[in-house]
Amino acid sequence: MEDSMYGSSDEEYYNGAYDDDDNDNEYDRDPEPEYDSDVSSGKAPSCRVIRKESLLAAQKEDLQRVVDLLSLKEHHARTLLIHYQWDVDKVFAVFVERGKEKLYAEAGVSLEEKDDQHPASEPSTEITCEICFDDFPAEETTMMDCNHRFCNDCWTEYFIVKINDGKSRRITCMTQKCKAICDEGKIRDLVTAKDPNLAEKFDRFILESYIEDNKRVKWCPSVPHCGNAIRVEDDEYCEVECACGKQFCFNCLCELHSPCSCVMWDLWLKKCDDEAPTVTWMSEKTKHCPKCHKIVEKDGGCNLVQCICGQPFCWLCGEATGLEHSWTSIQGHTCGRYKESHLKSADTVEDYWRLTHYYRRYKAHIDSLKIEASESKPKILDKVRSLEAKELQLKDFSWAMSGFDRLSLSRRAVACSYPFAYYYFGDLFANEITKEEREIKQNLFEDQQQQLETNIERLSMFLEEPFANYPEDKLMETRMKIITLSTVTDDLCKKLYECVDNDLLVPLQQATHTIARYRSKGVEKASELPN
Repeated sequence: MEDSMYGSSDEEYYNGAYDDDDNDNEYDRDPEPEYDSDVSSGKAPSCRVIRKESLLAAQKEDLQRVVDLLSLKEHHARTLLIHYQWDVDKVFAVFVERGKEKLYAEAGVSLEEKDDQHPASEPSTEITCEICFDDFPAEETTMMDCNHRFCNDCWTEYFIVKINDGKSRRITCMTQKCKAICDEGKIRDLVTAKDPNLAEKFDRFILESYIEDNKRVKWCPSVPHCGNAIRVEDDEYCEVECACGKQFCFNCLCELHSPCSCVMWDLWLKKCDDEAPTVTWMSEKTKHCPKCHKIVEKDGGCNLVQCICGQPFCWLCGEATGLEHSWTSIQGHTCGRYKESHLKSADTVEDYWRLTHYYRRYKAHIDSLKIEASESKPKILDKVRSLEAKELQLKDFSWAMSGFDRLSLSRRAVACSYPFAYYYFGDLFANEITKEEREIKQNLFEDQQQQLETNIERLSMFLEEPFANYPEDKLMETRMKIITLSTVTDDLCKKLYECVDNDLLVPLQQATHTIARYRSKGVEKASELPN
């Protein structure tokens, strides 16, 4: 059995940070708080929750910026923003680069002077409607900003059809080849006179266009729907948490999946769905002991399990390991690195083995994540309550739940790194990376991945210990190990993201495979937008 990845390589990464003999003094002082700062690979995007009550205020905020800059009426500002997907900066950029006339023309905003040859103030004036060819008094006709005038009945019927067809956000003039957008106030007045309920529907569509047409605002994908929307201020490639508690990827609205890109995640979900019968059969919740071949069921979050015959083995790779543990190693353990020796000559068999390798490891971590959330978390809370009831010198036990939070964040990240590896080192970029480059990059990535995986399992192991029953000196030692492991795991998680982003994806120069930035504090919770 080759040396374990839990072994000597740690000293190379952490300069002996886990050497108990050399670092006894480390346990005599408190480390810096784990969550003091956001250890991220860049500025984290801020986000806001937009509730039904605050939707109008959010829309007014952007409208006012355009109204103030261009001295427009509100409905013209809305027309501009709907055309440019509510991107105020884009409106300003087009205004500066191409001028006001181009800006207005492309969006369908018409600011022509009114044609007063048929003033509505003269009741005796009759106008022929060019749609129905009937004559109407001027007050029974309406003229839009483009100077085209038709009878109210024709306008009303036209607007009703458009609203019912779901095209109420940008209703153009009825005149052929006229691209001017109709005044929403006039639309509302005419439709209200005929069908007040439909007018309310029109108002709702106009209001909701702020979400439907805005790339920086999206509905929360919760089921049942909570009625909230989320607005991000900077980067749309981010992971957010709604006020209802739903966490999701803002770009694709799927579950959290970084450091896997949205495109890869979509391919992964489809792949697993298509291959479900085979992959699920290969990844059952039971595995054979490598010694006696009896079936072993995993009943905890840690991926180091032991058969009733006494043989310990790794749940991820199924290979036998030692049971002896130290601060720096787990005896006889190695896994996580994909081995080409499994491959057959046929491409379909090769892909089958690759998929099985990556899926089993992905699924193992996802299953551990679920078990830890449903079983380990309540146990840790019970241990914390038990410690708080004792008269100990140590009073703060937040390190236990902070360690659990770090475990959950890191385990999800390492789980989603397997779908990324499946596609990145597969055929997806075969034409962009040479075989030699792929091998170098794969070794770099797997080194980072394995180091993270190693420390995740260590952290899980210490959190599952019955530390509530320990004497205070051993409790202090366990506390320091959990805090130190949490810090190291956080740093390794950051390095894995940087490896994926800077070393693997950036050289490809493909915007379609952008990933969410790493946030040490976890998914950002959206703050409330004032009404």
